[in-house]
Amino acid sequence: MTNQTYDDGRARNLEALLRALAERIRELDSAGNLLAGAAELSRLVGDVRSELFHYEVRATYDTPEVAENRRIVNDAIKQSEQGEQWPGREWTEDGGDGLDTPE
Repeated sequence: MTNQTYDDGRARNLEALLRALAERIRELDSAGNLLAGAAELSRLVGDVRSELFHYEVRATYDTPEVAENRRIVNDAIKQSEQGEQWPGREWTEDGGDGLDTPE
């Protein structure tokens, strides 16, 4: 199974791509060639855009455990909004829970 998360190494690579794009824009602009470099910038923007998409999707990926925890919380919220009460127990004065337990 492939890793569905976006690891730190890949995140650092994305940051480097963004910085390289910004630097190239500055270079072209300072040389007065910003629009002349449109084809190059389009290619660079495409590379960055693709990697940004992967970052956005994978950075928000839920592991199965997280998805199950989220489901449990959402179910509890729905029950609460519908007025359902958590099935509590009656406590007795001796500190027991009032349930008969076989001895």
